[in-house]
Amino acid sequence: MSSYMIVRHKVRDFAQWKPGYDAHLPKRNEAGLTEKYVLRDAQDPNEVILMFEAKDLGRAKAFAESTDLRETMQKVGVIDQPDIHFLND
Repeated sequence: MSSYMIVRHKVRDFAQWKPGYDAHLPKRNEAGLTEKYVLRDAQDPNEVILMFEAKDLGRAKAFAESTDLRETMQKVGVIDQPDIHFLND
């Protein structure tokens, strides 16, 4: 069985958000998350949907709830409350 985390949020400016997102890769790796997709809404290119494969949903949930992630999201320009879903196949 595979596990996944999907995140949807709006950013102020995708071009400014993306380098900050990329720089946070080591933290995602520590949480056992492997990026599968970075998608942008066809009507609003600043609405971002991310899909990750998760080695362990407990670690993924801890990462999603972490102060570090909240602070990083704010710093890189996330402008709304993210929707985060944890899934199994």
